[in-house]
Amino acid sequence: MKRSLTLALALAAALPFTAAAHKQWLVPASTVVAGNDVWVTVDAAVSNELFYPDFVPVRLDGITITAPDGSTVQAQNDATGKTRSVFDVELNQQGTYRVANVTNGLSARWGERRGPGAPPAPGAKPDPNSGFLRSVTAEELATKVPKGAKNLEVTENLGRVETFITNGAPTPIKATGKGLELVEVTHPNDLFAGEAAKFKLMVDGQPKAGLEVQVVRGATRYRNAQEDTKVTTDANGEFSVQWAEPGMYWISASTTDNKTTVKQATQRRLSYIATLEALPQ
Repeated sequence: MKRSLTLALALAAALPFTAAAHKQWLVPASTVVAGNDVWVTVDAAVSNELFYPDFVPVRLDGITITAPDGSTVQAQNDATGKTRSVFDVELNQQGTYRVANVTNGLSARWGERRGPGAPPAPGAKPDPNSGFLRSVTAEELATKVPKGAKNLEVTENLGRVETFITNGAPTPIKATGKGLELVEVTHPNDLFAGEAAKFKLMVDGQPKAGLEVQVVRGATRYRNAQEDTKVTTDANGEFSVQWAEPGMYWISASTTDNKTTVKQATQRRLSYIATLEALPQ
C-alpha cells in the first residue's frame, strides 16, 4: 500500500507537465481484416489519454461510413455511454472503408472579449450584451444572436475525424474535395513499424503547403510524456512519418482561411484528425 501511495503521488505531481489537451478519436478493433462476413467494432471518444476513454463520448449523428464502391454504409449496433460511443461496421465488400465523423457548424461571440464561462473583471458586473454560441446552424444563429450585437464574430468550423479499415486488398481512397483532408501517397492501411509513410493534406481539393502535422503514438497513459512528433507539409502538401514501433497513432492538423460558405461568417477553421495503425514487420 505504501508503494502504491508513493506511485500515485508521483503520478499526480507529474500531471500538470504531461497531460495533453483533449483529443477526439475513432479507433477500430482491427484496421486490416479478411473475409466475406466481417464486422469491426469502432470506439469513438474525446479523451485526455490516447486511446483511453476518460472524458466524453463522440456523438454519432455525424458518423459517415464510405464503402470501397463509394456507397454509404450505416453504422450498426450503435450506443453512447458516459465516456465513449461504440458502433459496428459490416464490411461486405472487398477493399477500404472510410469511417469518419464530419462536423460542420458555426460559432459566434459578441460583446466583451471573454471566453465562454469566464468571470467578469474584478468589480465589474456581467455584461448582458455579451455571449457565445458553439456548433449552431445559420438559422439558429439568426435567432439566438441579439439584434445590434456589438463586436460580433462568426466562425465557420469544418472538421473531419476518421480512420480506415481494409477488407482484403487495399483500394484507393477518393478525396471529397471539402475542407481539410488526407490523401494517400502511402495507403493508410499499408503501414509498418520501422518504415516511412507519405501522405498529402488537401484543402478543398488543393495541396496545402506549410501545414504543421502532429503525430502521437497511442497508450500515452503508460508513459510520462506524449512523445509527439511534428512535421510540416512541403510545397506539394506532402509529409512523411517514420513509425517508431507498432501500434495506433493519432495525427492531426488544422488551418484557418476566409473561404466561408455562410455569409455571416468571416473566418473558416478547418481541422483534421486520423487514427492510423502501424503493424509489426
